[in-house]
Amino acid sequence: MSLFQPSQTAIIVAPNGARKTQEDHPNIPIAQQSIIDEVIACRDAGAAMVHLHARKRTGHHSLEIEDNLPLYEALKDKVGDSILVQLTTEAVGQYSPAQQQALIRAVKPEAASFALRELIPDESETASASRFFHWVAELGILSQYILYDNHDLRRYLQWLSQGVLPNYHHHLLLVLGRYSDGQVAYPSDLITILGSQLFELDHRWAVCAFGQFEHKCLTAAMLMGADVRVGFENNHYDNQGAIAPNNATLVSQLVETASALNIERMTAERLKYHLTSTGS
Repeated sequence: MSLFQPSQTAIIVAPNGARKTQEDHPNIPIAQQSIIDEVIACRDAGAAMVHLHARKRTGHHSLEIEDNLPLYEALKDKVGDSILVQLTTEAVGQYSPAQQQALIRAVKPEAASFALRELIPDESETASASRFFHWVAELGILSQYILYDNHDLRRYLQWLSQGVLPNYHHHLLLVLGRYSDGQVAYPSDLITILGSQLFELDHRWAVCAFGQFEHKCLTAAMLMGADVRVGFENNHYDNQGAIAPNNATLVSQLVETASALNIERMTAERLKYHLTSTGS
């Protein structure tokens, strides 16, 4: 993806995440119907993909099939192909790589996200993870590899060159601020990737950012040619520093900023085309 191609971005929304509760924000969607309603509102506001987290009846994070499969199927029944539905495999220190893989093998979602440091925490997991990721790609599931720092990025590039990871049907997500003081990201955090091989890849990449400067970080990322992920999983503040009433507000503000900067917003159909092409 070259910096000199016409500017375009896909907006991804992460409406609830694994850790947040309604004590953090009263409008965090927890129950199945509230998640579905929030996704539809975000789609109508301009989101091309949703990063989907299921919760147990207690409200806690879940990778259990009985919590994820009904939510995924109910959401797809409502939205069809109008927004890509990406299922998370986030472990939150509770689930093993085998359990993360088992969820995707059972549900077979159209898209899924994988933190490489969770799926391949050490060399003993490399062979199993490689077989899994190749199975995912061959099945046509769109993978999003989550990278938290330059070390993760170097590992991704190494595994890609070695064939541990398939070189198609995937996307990258760079997470800003997850391990920063106070979990707050700044636009300057993007500087460390400017000279990397990231811009030489054919694969699209995205950015998400923790904290109240999320909109500023994502604006900078869009100007660099990236897709962007917004939402209550990482931040509750709007672009004026006020508490946002819902996720759709954050999506709408990004749409307005992209339009003001003459950056084309991708639809779900267009994003899927890019992620399923060998080059983008």
